[in-house]
Amino acid sequence: MSLAGPAAAVGLVALVAFGLGALPFGLWIGRLARGVDVRQHGSGNLGATNVYRTLGARLGLAVFALDVGKGAAAVLAARALAGAAFPGGANAAGLVGAIAAVLGHSFTPFAGFRGGKGAATAAGAMLAATPAASTVALAGFVAAVAATRRISVGSLVAAVLLPLSLWLVPFAWQGSFAAWTGTLVGALIVLRHLPNLRRLLRGEEPAFDFRGGGSR
Repeated sequence: MSLAGPAAAVGLVALVAFGLGALPFGLWIGRLARGVDVRQHGSGNLGATNVYRTLGARLGLAVFALDVGKGAAAVLAARALAGAAFPGGANAAGLVGAIAAVLGHSFTPFAGFRGGKGAATAAGAMLAATPAASTVALAGFVAAVAATRRISVGSLVAAVLLPLSLWLVPFAWQGSFAAWTGTLVGALIVLRHLPNLRRLLRGEEPAFDFRGGGSR
């Protein structure tokens, strides 16, 4: 088989998954529901947490659900599009789709390449691609948020637990490609949260208000 077949298959999967991940639901819902550009408020981020803080719990949760959903949809679409030419088969295609979806969300061309921080989209994508490890990461997220009332802490904990689970937890092992994918996705989430990490180290990261406000 020529290199054109596998290369075209990988390119198609990555492009479709990136496009799904790039859908800026935070921007669109803010404009449609309230006539507000959330990039001009709060942290200026398109993620669900800034929408929650800026526009309230109902719209924030809607954006969260849509961001999780588009991450999962990207993985499922990648698997469906993989075809016989995709190196490693459908599971490998799903992992490529997960990476592309997180990149699409974080650097969406629909909003000047200024997207969200990728945690919700990564959660949906990795739950679809690596459910066992993602469940461990999700449990860490919930525990960290409950203990600190800071969504950023939960996101950082999950970003670390995801690759650790893929590498070290026997029931979560899906092969080295999955483990490296989790490592890359976790690293992207940590990099996108560096401003939060700096605020946490300075003791300046505000607690999240579950009644409809917070910080990110």
